[in-house]
Amino acid sequence: MYEEKIVVQNKSGLHARPASQLVELSQQYRSDVTILTEEDEINAKSIISVLAGGVLPGTEITLQVEGVDEAEAGAALSRFLHHLPD
Repeated sequence: MYEEKIVVQNKSGLHARPASQLVELSQQYRSDVTILTEEDEINAKSIISVLAGGVLPGTEITLQVEGVDEAEAGAALSRFLHHLPD
């Protein structure tokens, strides 16, 4: 399993545009992609789950990726989350 802690650094958190980009990227991989916050477990392949997660700027999240392409998916999703668009 790929796992990494990341602090959301952009000005708006996971609002509509970066949330949809995250879901689109997650869906390119066969692995399960989960984002953990203190309060929620978010399915990164579901736009409803990502938006309902309410990830705000400064939130520490844990990215978990598990499956056949977890290393590749984890690296790509980590890059995206470290450089979230505003």
